[in-house]
Amino acid sequence: MTASDRPTKRLQTRRQNEQAILEAAEKVFAEAGFGGATMQLIADMAGLPKANLHYYFATKEELYRKVVSRIFEIWLHAADTFDNAPGPVEGIGAYIDAKMDISRRHPFGSKVWASEVMHGAPVIQDYLETTLRDWTAGRIAAIQRWIDEGRLAPVDPRHLLYMIWATTQHYADFGHQIETLNAGNPLSEKQWAAAKESVKKIILRGIGATGFPA
Repeated sequence: MTASDRPTKRLQTRRQNEQAILEAAEKVFAEAGFGGATMQLIADMAGLPKANLHYYFATKEELYRKVVSRIFEIWLHAADTFDNAPGPVEGIGAYIDAKMDISRRHPFGSKVWASEVMHGAPVIQDYLETTLRDWTAGRIAAIQRWIDEGRLAPVDPRHLLYMIWATTQHYADFGHQIETLNAGNPLSEKQWAAAKESVKKIILRGIGATGFPA
């Protein structure tokens, strides 16, 4: 290894360690809650010494906020489909697809978020009052524009968003229940594809999205 290669190698190691820590923290926080989680548990789950964990995240609260902000940013990015979509079928349909995919890839992050909000958001209330509020207002405006153009039925945009969130995140937050009702097995690729299509059909047909097959 040359001297010029060392910074790149260190950066790669740092990213790998941070990824391992965040994935472990998501699982531990989801299963034990903020109060029950410990930095030692997370370090053990990540396969790293506890001292390494504190090198990247000084406190448990700092790590918790990173876990919550990461799933939040992933969700916000999923809604980019609204910004340039030619219509509600494309915009809302792609958003539902993205949210369902996130529930499959990041079930523990979703559970951490749900638990935090159910307990009154003691750590991330500032996210709700700033970023989430602003983001929601922008998506409400997009949905209302489609309604005004006659491309959606006159529904309350806010409650439409709540329905999408509740439905798509159900597949993460209640994954154990879904597996139990699926003969104890995780949904297969085919079942996931069918679930996504069903959710889109129910919601898009229900709101009268023009251009979606009846």
